[in-house]
Amino acid sequence: MKILALDSTGLVASAALIDENRTVAEFTVNYKKTHSQTLMPMIEHIKAITELDLSTLDYIACASGPGSFTGLRIGAATAKGLAHGLGIKIIPIPTLDGLAYNMYGSQKLIVPIMDARRDQVYTSVYSCVDGFERVSEYMALDITELLEYVASLDNAAVFLGDGVPVFKEQIIKYGGDFSFAPVCANMQRAACIGALALERTEIAVEPNDLEIMYLRKSQAERELDEKNAHNSHE
Repeated sequence: MKILALDSTGLVASAALIDENRTVAEFTVNYKKTHSQTLMPMIEHIKAITELDLSTLDYIACASGPGSFTGLRIGAATAKGLAHGLGIKIIPIPTLDGLAYNMYGSQKLIVPIMDARRDQVYTSVYSCVDGFERVSEYMALDITELLEYVASLDNAAVFLGDGVPVFKEQIIKYGGDFSFAPVCANMQRAACIGALALERTEIAVEPNDLEIMYLRKSQAERELDEKNAHNSHE
């Protein structure tokens, strides 16, 4: 089985080619460029260097959120365009699942955090004690609330994701049995999206049926709600 996996939901843009039980190629960039500038060139580079015939792909795997609204839309549009053109389905993988999968096998709780602004993070909590599983809901909440929740689970925890640089000091000051993923495994990787997709082919959808997980409204939508609420009180 051959899967092209994409993740452009956070600061990182990543594309990978997964074939059965191996990662054939992966291209990940965490630099000051927009995903619209990087994602398609990455795919073209993977295609060229591996001599990939796109018609041999079985699925496109796509990180389905939460994350950056712009990044989510770029990734989804790219996945849909490729899948439509090839006549294949898309396997949507929640971004937080893929991020947590970096730490597969850890005996600590795995806590991916993505900076959601306003002192909030997108997050969920995972365990690998009895296989990789999610042990909480997908959440958008205040970092302090998250630390209290993780501490209440009474287990060591490892944090990773683009929320770590933003909240690392708070996490350390909180004083729990908390640690951080190494620099080689602390951000999104399309290979993790692809690896999970191999296990979840039963959730594949037609391109038009791809759904994005936002968890909360965009800044523009929130500002409109605030404006409407203000106007209704005048």
